[in-house]
Amino acid sequence: MKKNWHIRRPDPKKVSRLTKSLNCYPVTAAVLVNRDILTEKSAYDFINVSLKNLHPPFALKETDAAVHRIYEAIMAKEKILIFGDYDVDGITATVLLLDFFRDIGADVTYYIPHRVTEGYSIQPRHILKHAVPKQIGLIITTDCGSSSHQAVESARNFGIDIIITDHHNIADNIPSALAVINPKRKDCTSGLEHLAGVGVAFFLLICLRKYLRDKGFWQNRKEPNLKKFCDLVTLGTVADMVPLVADNRIFCKTGLEVIVSNQRPGLSALMEVSAINKNHADTEDVAFRLAPRINAAGRIDHASKAVELLTATDTACAANLAAELNALNQKRQQKEKQILEDIQGYLKMSPEILDQTSLVLAQPDWHAGILGIVASRITEIYNRPTVLITIEDGLGKGSARSIPELNLYESLVQCNEHLESFGGHAMAAGLTIRAERIPEFQNAFEKAIQRQSQGKDLIPKIWIDTELDFAQISDALIDELESLMPFGTGNPEPLFMARDIEVVTSKMVGKYHRRMLLRQSTGNLRPTFTAIHFNVDVQTSQKDRFDQIVFKLQWNRWNGRKTAQIVIEDLR
Repeated sequence: MKKNWHIRRPDPKKVSRLTKSLNCYPVTAAVLVNRDILTEKSAYDFINVSLKNLHPPFALKETDAAVHRIYEAIMAKEKILIFGDYDVDGITATVLLLDFFRDIGADVTYYIPHRVTEGYSIQPRHILKHAVPKQIGLIITTDCGSSSHQAVESARNFGIDIIITDHHNIADNIPSALAVINPKRKDCTSGLEHLAGVGVAFFLLICLRKYLRDKGFWQNRKEPNLKKFCDLVTLGTVADMVPLVADNRIFCKTGLEVIVSNQRPGLSALMEVSAINKNHADTEDVAFRLAPRINAAGRIDHASKAVELLTATDTACAANLAAELNALNQKRQQKEKQILEDIQGYLKMSPEILDQTSLVLAQPDWHAGILGIVASRITEIYNRPTVLITIEDGLGKGSARSIPELNLYESLVQCNEHLESFGGHAMAAGLTIRAERIPEFQNAFEKAIQRQSQGKDLIPKIWIDTELDFAQISDALIDELESLMPFGTGNPEPLFMARDIEVVTSKMVGKYHRRMLLRQSTGNLRPTFTAIHFNVDVQTSQKDRFDQIVFKLQWNRWNGRKTAQIVIEDLR
């Protein structure tokens, strides 16, 4: 699909000022200015992150009550249950608390519901089936619970306290739990709205460790260094696609260092099966190699397998679990490919459906655990909001995804009368619906999306940081750009544009990827650079020159060596 290119025009004076104060390349300064980093101090803090620069953790509302209650539970040897979500964020937050509490000798267990058969968040049945029989005294949720009013009431009836840690949108009507630690509460002024669920759990541990220190708890015990848990925080933060700014950036830069230090046997084993360089990992490795394999447990089987992997201490056991998650991910990929091919085949046979602004499709045999992934792919391919629904026993379970210009949640609110339930945010949502109501919902959703889309440019956009001639590329520039990592939501990897590009040599790698040697037609130096273009079409694979290319500039690390590489994002 053709995309609109937009070249950013940073203020030349700001770029010049930053170039001089940092003694850096103008290209690097332009990238920083594009991210609203305008002073030497803000640039220094951006590049040289430190855990010491985290926001004050006790600013999170109701943290005081939470740590006091947890301290009581630890000292009284009460049974504590960690109740987590089944995605990477929830899994890593669960493992984070589990590891910490086990380290200090607390009586702790965990529970994560089955994605398909139990659904999202803690419910009254979990209190009855898993908390009461095990004589649980305190439940701590991770990455869920902000709307679990009934479960909180059920727990209270049995004398069980609940502490909710979450980061999802929360209504004014807050559950009457002992503490609800959620930075998105309207009455929470912590400034930590950007945190993932695992980030909220980590801040709770900072506060708890401090409280235990004040109580003299560490006099006869080794006080844990929380930095070692930043690998988990990085996994959950990157996978949940929260903005990699402020505290999240600190977590991720620190956590990537912990990941390559190979301290966690399960993570090292997962890196091995994911073919990740153990001496260098970045957010792309986390997002596209590690996270899908961890997620595959909850999507295809049960998330507890991922918890077992991340808590494994034996290398052989970790290797077996990593291999199992890798196999589950391959199974997930096969199912995803089949559903995607089914949908694309259907749309090819019925092209008039693509005249609509949205897509609502339903089938009885689709796997509910991977519909969100497929909906994301369909949204990416056709650039329109997509709802995919699987039907069983007359009830449909759906996953929805949207594009940045259209707010999915607002449209679903307008279709509320046709739905049994729904939840989510602007870009992603889940829903349940009676099968017979799907046609009505399809019409209502299309109308809601059309109302939103009026006057909006819905053509996909690529935001380019600056134009960059090949003659400007150097090893030192790539090093400077790499210092701006980690890249992700809120801090995208820099994109550049170059003109008049010749293909010196070319070959296909696999079926769809083209590796080339490129040079610029203009200029005196005319250096050549290795380039890779993923998922090219047949026509593009034959071209021997391009008027313009949009690209990323990276180090390609292989066998202990690194070479400059251009990664093509789009071309004309």
